[in-house]
Amino acid sequence: MAEKDQQPHRDELAESLNDLFNAMSTMITSELQGTNNQLDLLEKMNLRVAEEYKGFGDVASGLRVYVEQLKSKSGNFDEYVQQIEVIEQQVTEFEAVISMLDRYVSTLESKVQSVYQFHPPPPAPPSS
Repeated sequence: MAEKDQQPHRDELAESLNDLFNAMSTMITSELQGTNNQLDLLEKMNLRVAEEYKGFGDVASGLRVYVEQLKSKSGNFDEYVQQIEVIEQQVTEFEAVISMLDRYVSTLESKVQSVYQFHPPPPAPPSS
């Protein structure tokens, strides 16, 4: 009779363990499904970001070509910049010469005026 009492007890224990394992299995399956969903979302996000960065890569590539073209063009301007610098140096030198000539003309003008003040010009001959 002791065996018959233990049998229902064992069935209850087996049933409880079975419920426990089923609950744990459901919990683990849910956690794995949640992790799987997160990985799917992460994959979609990565694909979206990759698309966006691909566009940035295209833009960067275009900018690189544009910068190279500008460098090429600016190289052509270097010759003109040097010519402009030479012209600017010549203008500075001409300004110095003009300033010296201006002072010289002013000095001559002063001397001529002083000569005319002390020695007026002779009267003009009468017209015929």
